[in-house]
Amino acid sequence: MSHKTYVKKSGKRESEPFDRKKLHDSIVSTCLSTRSPMGVAQATASSVCEAVIIWLEPRTEVTTLDLRKKAAEQLAKQHPEAAYLYEQHKITI
Repeated sequence: MSHKTYVKKSGKRESEPFDRKKLHDSIVSTCLSTRSPMGVAQATASSVCEAVIIWLEPRTEVTTLDLRKKAAEQLAKQHPEAAYLYEQHKITI
């Protein structure tokens, strides 16, 4: 999957290869924030990552926003509370 790239949201950085581990760690962290057990968090993250990778297959470049939306969509199917937190990331109230 290293041939896939995404564009940083700010547009100020160069594109970089899709990093499954980075997405996985982000999902795990979000699930743990909802007090999910580590095993559940890891299983959820693995499932979300697999779905995102399938979505990425025909694409050569996506934005970080598109990537986050797709991950949140998949996460919502498995862990709605974590999906809400994931979607709200970086939103200032």
